[in-house]
Amino acid sequence: MASAILSRTARRFLQSSRPHTPNPQIFTSNFVPCASLLFWSKASISTQAMSTREPLVSVDWLHANLRKPNMKVLDASWYMLHEQRNPLWEYQVAHIPGALFFDLDRISDVTTNLPHMLPSEEAFAAGVSALGIENKDGVVVYDGKGLYSAARVWWMFRVFGHDRVWVLDGGLPRWRASAFDVESSASNDAILKASSACEAVVKVYNGQPVGPVTFQTKFRPHLVWSLEQIKKNMEDKTYQHIDARPKGRFDGIDPEPREGIRSGHIPGSKSIPFTEVMDSSQIFLPVDELKKRFDQEGISLDSPIVASCASGVTAGVLALALFRLGKADVPVYDGSWTEWATHPDTVDHMLP
Repeated sequence: MASAILSRTARRFLQSSRPHTPNPQIFTSNFVPCASLLFWSKASISTQAMSTREPLVSVDWLHANLRKPNMKVLDASWYMLHEQRNPLWEYQVAHIPGALFFDLDRISDVTTNLPHMLPSEEAFAAGVSALGIENKDGVVVYDGKGLYSAARVWWMFRVFGHDRVWVLDGGLPRWRASAFDVESSASNDAILKASSACEAVVKVYNGQPVGPVTFQTKFRPHLVWSLEQIKKNMEDKTYQHIDARPKGRFDGIDPEPREGIRSGHIPGSKSIPFTEVMDSSQIFLPVDELKKRFDQEGISLDSPIVASCASGVTAGVLALALFRLGKADVPVYDGSWTEWATHPDTVDHMLP
């Protein structure tokens, strides 16, 4: 009987995870209610001994430590609607053994039309607890592209006070290229946890009780910026503002992938496409090359930096890159270009 209930729950969750229909007015929110610079690759290093000053782990390290106690692995794959890829379905087809699915669109603020905005502390704690994550756990995050949405989830954990979180360099493509095993089906328990995480977030916003909370947050407001903070920075120019979107969209030449949003950029920002901090195989560039890349755009590591993108996803990649260069305090503008280009107070403040 219990397994039958689990199966029905899993099927309902999977059916609810079809590609979501965007708001035709503006957004493709996808929400469905329900400086140590050493790269850690040595297999002998445990999660307890790992440095929280290095945000990456290699596939070799993860393979050697996959079954260690207090190790949680999250598949945080996410794709734009036009890519016509469903991350949960892909997770079922192939994922790192034991990995759980972290739904970026659903562990989010359900009160806004902006896509996958940072949830409240209570909602994040409830969702992560439903996944079975505790503060004592080391968390490794990966995605299906290599180095993309995993950085957003890494940033989310850091915003809520959890430093024992790392991104898998090269992600699932690197794992598979290394001929490591993948699981080709998800257990009812894994699907139930993903579904429960989604439901827990919704319950918090609805004021309903949730299950036991095993993860305690400690909010770091300096790591997340609002539209008002960006507007203020345009005046006082305290922070250097970098934009992770492709250069064509930044320059207003290429269209934005979200319907109803024009391309361009926030005045005063500089373009550093997130793809330029990694190589062709989605592996992070060495730290000396990373520094050169920022130097080329006139970005000083001695001054404060804020990162943005389209909706707060790839800005996390730049924040991760800067973390590797010793800057652990880079905030992400959560609403990013999607908010700026559609907000009535800023719609006329865009370049070109």
